[in-house]
Amino acid sequence: MRKRTSVSVLFLFSLLFLLPDQGRKLHASAEDSTDEVTDPPKVEEKLGGHGGLSTDSDVVHRESESISKKSLRSNAEKFEFQAEVSRLMDIIINSLYSNKDIFLRELISNASDALDKIRFLALTDKDVLGEGDTAKLEIQIKLDKAKKILSIRDRGIGMTKEDLIKNLGTIAKSGTSAFVEKMQSSGDLNLIGQFGVGFYSAYLVADYIEVISKHNDDIQHVWESKADGKFAVSEDTWNEPLGRGTEIRLHLRDEAGEYLEESKLKDLVKRYSEFINFPIHLWASKEVETEVPVEEDESTEEETETPSTEEEKEEDAEDEDSEKKQKTEKVKETVYEWELLNDVKAIWLRSPKEVTEEEYTKFYHSLSKDFSEEKPMAWSHFNAEGDVEFKAVLYVPPKAPHDLYESYYNSNKANLKLYVRRVFISDEFDELLPKYLSFLKGLVDSDTLPLNVSREMLQQHSSLKTIKKKLIRKALDMIRKLAEEDPDEVHDDDKKDVEKSGENDEKKGQYTKFWNEFGKSIKLGIIEDASNRNRLAKLLRFETTKSDGKLTSLDQYIKRMKKGQKDVFYITGSSKEQLEKSPFLERLIKKGYEVIFFTDPVDEYLMQYLMDYEDKKFQNVSKEGLKVGKDSKVKELKEAFKELTKWWKESLASENVDDVKISNRLADTPCVVVTSKFGWSANMERIMQSQTLSDANKQAYMRGKRVLEINPRHPIIKELKERVASDPEDESVKETAQLMYQTALIESGFVLNDPKDFAWRIYNSVKSSLKISPDAVAEEEVEAEETETSEDATEAKSDDLHGGGLNIEAEQVEDETPTKDEL
Repeated sequence: MRKRTSVSVLFLFSLLFLLPDQGRKLHASAEDSTDEVTDPPKVEEKLGGHGGLSTDSDVVHRESESISKKSLRSNAEKFEFQAEVSRLMDIIINSLYSNKDIFLRELISNASDALDKIRFLALTDKDVLGEGDTAKLEIQIKLDKAKKILSIRDRGIGMTKEDLIKNLGTIAKSGTSAFVEKMQSSGDLNLIGQFGVGFYSAYLVADYIEVISKHNDDIQHVWESKADGKFAVSEDTWNEPLGRGTEIRLHLRDEAGEYLEESKLKDLVKRYSEFINFPIHLWASKEVETEVPVEEDESTEEETETPSTEEEKEEDAEDEDSEKKQKTEKVKETVYEWELLNDVKAIWLRSPKEVTEEEYTKFYHSLSKDFSEEKPMAWSHFNAEGDVEFKAVLYVPPKAPHDLYESYYNSNKANLKLYVRRVFISDEFDELLPKYLSFLKGLVDSDTLPLNVSREMLQQHSSLKTIKKKLIRKALDMIRKLAEEDPDEVHDDDKKDVEKSGENDEKKGQYTKFWNEFGKSIKLGIIEDASNRNRLAKLLRFETTKSDGKLTSLDQYIKRMKKGQKDVFYITGSSKEQLEKSPFLERLIKKGYEVIFFTDPVDEYLMQYLMDYEDKKFQNVSKEGLKVGKDSKVKELKEAFKELTKWWKESLASENVDDVKISNRLADTPCVVVTSKFGWSANMERIMQSQTLSDANKQAYMRGKRVLEINPRHPIIKELKERVASDPEDESVKETAQLMYQTALIESGFVLNDPKDFAWRIYNSVKSSLKISPDAVAEEEVEAEETETSEDATEAKSDDLHGGGLNIEAEQVEDETPTKDEL
């Protein structure tokens, strides 16, 4: 044992003497070879692999030199941003992106779009993916704490030099103001596979950004900028080849050090990008236990002599075994490896029973990129089976986009994503849902649709019609269920049971909220979708004369209808307050009938398509054809007022009045003007006249015939009847009849063609009531004398003090005024 130990020590000493000399030789040979031209080593075996973010020693040297200066490379081609960058960045940082955390969400989202694009191209050309690790569709995040660099890499479609200049250099194609408009209106700025405005949120945390990108159709280029109005693009000859895809390097600001912590990045990915369809890996550290050799302490070794050879051998064997056990020990060591951060299975592939409410909410936020605290109002997760099999998740957003109806018929934007066998195809299929349901968000994953066809051919596929039909039915069922689960929507008979249960407090008022946000879409659906008109009509909500300010449905209205009532009564106008005072409601309210208030301009179009519901006809109470019970004296009244109605019609011949009739809808008002059943109402005329491109000549054909209805029980009408009977040619009576007609027009909601004539008649009426002669006119203005009174002089002095130059002008005017003698 002692002999072996001595030999080992001598061997170690000899090595110590030899190593310095060897090192000097190596150093000398390196110096001698400095003049030789050598190619920098490349890590070809790591192309596109999990080590794709690593660099060799020469790369490190070149990069550190560039980073230390943080300036654009001298050999790069320089460009200027198209918009005022300082102003733009100020808007992004201070207005649009107040929360800095979102930069990672935006970059990962862009990387996901790029991966979606290359995967779609691979459906028809598998060679675009390449081979080996390059074919892996994933996102990688790596940290360099020493240099304060955060890198995000994807193996997506990549960008050519032209793409880099176009997509990253054009922040706002039509100026900063247009950019802000697009962002506020949720414009489609994040084009698939390209960088949109979200890319610039990276400047919230970085003061210098490099974008290295390789497209299959171009060589590798690097884009760099400090967002100071300039950027540069150059051929990348110093970084490791990417194979395909894009790597973004963020040189973080000093105050953004928190984003160099692994725990922070894990939290952000979990919060914002958990449901991204591609694996997201982080180059993360972890502690592992390893066995390391332990240095032996020679002083503890004891030299012992053995009595015999056999005993020595046995002892040597035992010593060797003990030495083997004591040579290593377990210690904690930090190692780095790729850690998968989004291991959640695609939510639509799971059973709805397995998915929690929190998971549905998180998936909605990820899908819609709406990261507010609000939950979606409702969702529907279902599997459709039969000729066409697909899985779908539909959501009702908590709020409507502010421009939802501004470009309703011009926008092709769709909020549904189409997948085929888990492969993203497009989010531009507006054929999946009709326009009136375009506010819904979600996705559809079909196993039936073909993969190897173009999007244009896919749009014409017969299966899409079947999918659309089922989606509409499920969407309407989801909205109907939202109403049924709302305690405020429950009928009076069932209210007590719901109040006792107290389980639906969270859902209380949800349908009212939905109606306020998306009610117009339901009305547009009734106009556009004849096959689902009755289903949509059940979802209608409105206020009535008996709803006490709450919304009610057609089913609830019909349930409250009076015995013998055959029609559903409604009235249209600009506001509920105006309609409540309408003369058309007087007799209906007195008799206890309920009338629906329609105050939205689209309601006029709606009622042209919604003719009946549950065998009940709709009747506009401002039009002809209103039937309110039976009046036994109708025939007698018509005969008694026959002479007056005939005379009045002749007097209004110039006003295009079609007829004068006895009214069955008035109680306190002397007369109103109604329109024919199939013509425009007064409210519709007002709406059409306010159109920008309205044509008065064409509108004349659509105007309803006007009928003057008089109240035979009103004292004014009775007196007028007596006056006409005694002297039908009396001009004062004719003037009164004309004034009453014009007043009735205004009260009925019409716009007067000649307001001046109406005002003249009103003033004549006032003269008559004040017993002023009809021929009396206003006195002519008398010219004032120029002699200054004491008050005028005082005012003039005041003007001199305060008016300055104005007083001079006044004096000049006075000088030019002729005196009384001159006149």
